[in-house]
This record gives sequence, structure tokens and C-alpha cells, in this order.
Amino acid sequence: MTTLAASHDELDKPRTEDGLTSAQVQQRVERGFVNATDRTSTRSVWQIIKVNVLTRFNAILGALFVLVLAAGSPVDGLFGVALIFNSAIGIVQEVSAKRKLDRLALLNSPTTRVIREGELSTIATGDVVRDDLIELRTGDQVPSDGTLIYTSGLEIDESNLTGESDAVPKAIGDEVLSGTTVVAGAGRFHAAAVGADAYANKIASEARKFKKTRSEIQESINTLLKYITWVIVIALPLQIWSQWRTLGQGRPFGDVWQEVMIRSAAGLVGLVPEGLVLLTSVAFLLAAVTLTKQQVLVQELPAVEGLARVDVVCLDKTGTLTVGDIVYEDIVHLAPPEDDEFTFQALGAISDDPNANATLSAIAAKLDPPKGWVRTETIAFNSARKWSAASFEGKGSWVIGAPDMLLTSDDEENRQKVQEIAATGRRVLILAHSENPLNGQELPQNLRWMALVVLGEQVRPDAAETLKFFADQGVLIKVISGDNPTTVAAIARRVGLTVDEPVDARTIGETAEELREIAEKTVVFGRVSPQQKRALVQALQLNGHVVAMTGDGVNDALALKDADIGVAMGNGAQATKAVAQLVLLDGKFSHLPNVLAEGRRVIGNVERVANLFVAKNVMSLIAIVSAAILFLPFPFLPRHLTLVSTVTIGVPAFFLALGPNRSRYVPGFLKRVLRFAVPAGVVAGLAVIVSYLITHNSVGASYDAQCNAVVGKGDTVAQICQQPGTVATLALMIVFFWILVVLARPFALWKAALISVMALIAVGAFALPLGRSVFDFDMTSSQLMWAVVVGAAGAALIELIYRTSKDHRNA
Repeated sequence: MTTLAASHDELDKPRTEDGLTSAQVQQRVERGFVNATDRTSTRSVWQIIKVNVLTRFNAILGALFVLVLAAGSPVDGLFGVALIFNSAIGIVQEVSAKRKLDRLALLNSPTTRVIREGELSTIATGDVVRDDLIELRTGDQVPSDGTLIYTSGLEIDESNLTGESDAVPKAIGDEVLSGTTVVAGAGRFHAAAVGADAYANKIASEARKFKKTRSEIQESINTLLKYITWVIVIALPLQIWSQWRTLGQGRPFGDVWQEVMIRSAAGLVGLVPEGLVLLTSVAFLLAAVTLTKQQVLVQELPAVEGLARVDVVCLDKTGTLTVGDIVYEDIVHLAPPEDDEFTFQALGAISDDPNANATLSAIAAKLDPPKGWVRTETIAFNSARKWSAASFEGKGSWVIGAPDMLLTSDDEENRQKVQEIAATGRRVLILAHSENPLNGQELPQNLRWMALVVLGEQVRPDAAETLKFFADQGVLIKVISGDNPTTVAAIARRVGLTVDEPVDARTIGETAEELREIAEKTVVFGRVSPQQKRALVQALQLNGHVVAMTGDGVNDALALKDADIGVAMGNGAQATKAVAQLVLLDGKFSHLPNVLAEGRRVIGNVERVANLFVAKNVMSLIAIVSAAILFLPFPFLPRHLTLVSTVTIGVPAFFLALGPNRSRYVPGFLKRVLRFAVPAGVVAGLAVIVSYLITHNSVGASYDAQCNAVVGKGDTVAQICQQPGTVATLALMIVFFWILVVLARPFALWKAALISVMALIAVGAFALPLGRSVFDFDMTSSQLMWAVVVGAAGAALIELIYRTSKDHRNA
């Protein structure tokens, strides 16, 4: 009881400006008052197992497997072994990939600054506990709810929660809510609600406006699976009825149910695309793992595919085209020479800000703060107004910001000086002085221009090559920056972009509809507000483009969220990384071509294997319907289709799905798959029925009289029963091998080796005694030549279908 009382006292101890003690933190952790929420980008192990095992198709195949075993034919249950093997591969691959991705995500997880026992430290956001004293700075995402106890020019973007795009100034006593973003200033508050109790987590689905990345592959495959499910529902009673009618012939159900179940299972097994979903998931996962080795964190797996569909990339200049490290270069005095020293000291003083942004930090790195300058008030930099200010005891107020935001329109002389410097690709700020005090968030009155501050930016050495790659791929580039349009255009030209005339975004509209025309024809935009960045992305989407947006600052977060693919720099603001689908961990823009290549590989390869699976489904449907119409037993035993599926679809598809592929993305995944796979499946199904009918008719009455009776009257009867199935399987094998051949083009050595090995396995199944015994093949039939003839004719039709329906793209 004493221990419990003590812990309760620790928990209720008043909060102080020194933050919590270690004991208080531990008590809150033990009671579950922590900020941890389940927001991982990967599925849990149980979800992985459930997704790979507990599926509608596994349930269908599992039920058929049990029926086949009950019918006393375990060799016809080989598809069940393949089912287990496929699920096991999917689980192992996804769990392995999950561990790698989760480990990397943990290393790059969001962090929060807290004061504990009087010391400021940075911890994982999930480790924040209730009553923690949290410090906020520009670029931070608020990790929990609470009430401010200190502010310094703090402004918070609450658009995630309220829809209001304007930043909200915050004062002591104001409430802050989790999920919002600090866009200016600094502040401190005690965490009052954490984890599931936090406001943003309570309304996460609406407040964060989370939008999963669209995947054409997943949408198309889900559509296919929906239709295939209905086909199975309709085909199941048809197959059982037709086989009972054909094989029963008046005999008691107890005498023939085994054969009916086995033949029915064979047809239904062929309708199930058992490996398609598995291979799609594995392709996405392995692509994500590959990219992690190249310092690209994939936060949503479909983003790998998404970048391959992108036809417009919107770039922020700073951190993308340039290194992002701003360097102080020079000061150009505008005031009389006797004020030069005073101005120089003021620049050092205003940059000596504990919450300095990148610009002020760059100046502070080169200038020492002057002695005797005591800061009394601060207005933090804001990306909308583009200036910051500070007051000092006895020194007046000083403002530093963008010249085109501060200079009056009639100040031609100073504007000309700014333009001349900006035309060289350097950034220019103006420093102004006023004897008047600061008044809230307003500019002080009677400003006097003291100096132009010149800053330089280093162009990324890989930017020109990366942009050339996108241009060669037909991807449009738009540079959307908050900087001076002339400066941005100069940088853009240095990296090889063709820029006609940059646009000052203050002269254009604010909504997506207003910006549609100018967004289409303009390459460089300057002085773009965060809301305009978002509107430009939306305008391009309205024009039918698939848009990627890169950025590193808080002002990029809204645009990244609305883009089809958001790409954040690893050294960017936490709020920006939180909404991005891809994070370039080392900040290198040159990784994007690798992401594009991985996306193309996934799309191209999944399209290949989808053709294989859908063709098999169509073939099985044709065989089921034809058998019902023609009063025939289903042409195959389940083991026959297991063999064909394994050597022409299952194993080859696994390797083809993971191999290299440089095909350009072309919209219409599902349409192309159906355009080839449906007629190819029809040809394969007709080849099966024709070859089966030829053999069945040649056997004639002996087949009807002996095969429909209880088998066991000697080898002659067994061989007669095996002949039609053997011929049909061989014909189908030939057709499907040619489907595999055309889909594997263009050939590489590894593809030729893969197909050759599969062909040798198929030949062994027909030629070797063990293979003939396991698969119940009869190779003595004089009708085998018909299998070759029909199969070759089917292969020729497959070639014709491929040449007339397939989009020929370089792979």
C-alpha cells in the first residue's frame, strides 16, 4: 500500500518548469499515460498471416483440398501443398521486409523536445508521457494536447483540424492540439492528453485527412478478384452438376462421388488465381526493401508504383535543386556610411535568435553577436509574410525579410539593386530599422532601409543529371518556390531547365480553378504561399496529371499531402516527413530515378504475371462450360492443372515478378491485361476441348463403357481412361508455354534459362516413368500427335494475339 501511495503522490506532484523527474516519467509509463499509437506503415505479424492465409480463395482451395482427400486421391491434392507453400512464401517475405522497414522507420521516426529534470533532450514522439514539458520550434508537429505556458512569436497551422489555412498566433494560456504544425516561433506546454486521448487521434480519420496512395495495380487486381469470385460462385454448381450428369449415368451417388468431386475440383482450382495477390505484395515489399538500401524510406508501399505513374514533378528550390545550406556572402549598405557599423552589429544581433530559421542561422554562423544588445521582443519568421523582426533595448526595432514584401512599389532604385543581385541566382534580404516598438505581428512604423543581405546557395551536383533524366522520360518539371522569382529562375537555368519567364505568384490566383491554365504552361513560380503551392498541385491534377511534390519545409507540407506522391527530404521538417509517402533519408534528389525504376519494374512485372493467371482462369471457365454443354467429364484431374500451373505460371511468375523491367508506364493496366489474357485463355480452353474431343471420339464406345465404370479391370482400361486427359494436358502445356514465352519478351539469358528449366520439368513429367505414374499419363496413345498439332496451332494463335493486342514497350 505504501508503494502505491508513493507512486500516486509522484503522479500528482505539481508540474514545474524543470519538467518531470525520472520517477514521474516511469510512473506514467507504468500507468499507460504514454503517447505511443499504432501508426506503423507496415502490417503486424498477425495481419500478415491473416492476409496471406485467411483469404476467400484460400478458403475455396482449402475446402476443395479436403474434398479431394476425402475422395481418396491425395495425389490430386497437390494444389493444397502449393497453396500452403505460396502462403508460407508470402508470410516469410513480408515479415522479413516488415522487420527491415520497421527498423528503418524507427531510426527515422519523429522526435519531440522535452524538458525533464531541468534538461532539454530529444526523445521519440511515442515516448512522450502525460504532463511532459514539451518545447515547440518552427517545423515541429505538435505531439499532444496542452496549454501554453510560454510563447515567443508562436504561430501554428491548424488546417489539419480546422480547414483554416491561415496560421494562428498563440499566446500564453492558449490551447495547442496534436497533429497541428508550428510554422513560426517557439513555445512550451505541458502535455495534457497523449496517445489515444489526444484530439488528433480521436478524430484521426478526418482530422489528418489521411489519403492512401492510389495504386492502379491494386485497384485493377481487386476488380479482377471481385469478378473471379462471382465466376466461381456461378461455376461451382454448374461444374458439380455437369460432372454428376456425365459420370453418374444412373449409378448411386456413393459409387461415383469421389470421381465427381475430383473432376469438379480440377475445374474450380483452375479458376483461382492463387498466386497473383501474393506476387503483387511481394513485388511491392521487395521494391521497398531495395529502396531502403538506397536511403529511400517508403512510408506507403503503393508509392513505389505511384512515382512510376507520375508525369509532373513539382520541386521546391531550396533543399531540392540546391543543397539547402544557405551561406551568408555579403552585405550591401543602403544607409549613409556612418551607419555601417551600427547596421553590421544589428545584423549580428537579429540573427542571434535561439529559434532562428535557416536564413538567420546562416548569418549567425558568419557573424558574432554584438555585446550590449539586449533583445526585448521578437516576431518570428513566417512563410506567408516572409519577414521577421526584433526589438533591442535602446537600439530600436529591426526587420529582416524579402525585399519584394517590404519595399514599396515606387522604390525603383532599391528594387533594381535587388533584381541585379537576384539575377545571379543569389538570395537577397533587406534589413530595416525603426525607432518605433513592435506591435503584435505588425510591421513597425517609419522603417528606414539599412542594407541588403546577400545569401548564396549551392546547386546540388546531381540536380542537372536528375532533371535531364526526367525530361528524357517525358516528365514535366515545375519549380514552385517561396523565393524571389528571378533568383529561382536563375537557379533553374543553372541546372538545365528551359525557363521562359518566371511568374510571381502574388500576381496570380489562389484557387486550383484559377491556376489551371498558368500551372500548365509555366515552369518557374516564385513567391508562392503555402496555400498556393497546394492549389498549384490541385490545378495540375485537375488538368489530368499525376503529380509528385518534393519539399523539406513546413510550407511544403500541405502541397505534399495533396500530391499523388509526396517526397520529403530527410533533413526536412517533421511535419513534412509525416505527410510524405517517400522520404529521401540523405536528402539526395538523385534517388528519384531509382524509385521511378523500381515502380516501373513492379508495374511491368505484375502486368506480365497477371496475364498468366487471368489466361489460366479464362481457360478453366471455357473448359467447364464446354464440358457441361458437350456432356463430357472435365478434361483434367487436379494434378494435371497443378503441373501446368507450376511450370508455366507459378514458378516462372515468381521470378518474372522480381526481375528487372524498364518499361515506361502507360495507363490502362487492367484493360491491357484483359485484352491479351481473355483471348489467350479462350485459345487455351479451345485447345483443351478440341484435343480432348479428338481423343475421346477415337476411343469411342470403349471409353464410355469402361471409363465410366469402376476402374480396376486391367491396364488396358486404365490406359483408355488416361488418354483424353493426357492429350488435353499436353496440348494445354504447349499453349501455356508459348504464352509464357511471349510474355517473357524481350529475352535475357536468365529468362531463357528459367523457361528451359521449366520445359525440362514438364518433359520429365510426361517422359519419365515416375512422372507418368504420379500424374496418371498414358504416353502410348496414337492420339498424342494431335496434342502437338492442336498445341502448335494454339501457340500460333497466341503469337497473333500478342502481336495485335500487346503494347510493345522497351523492357
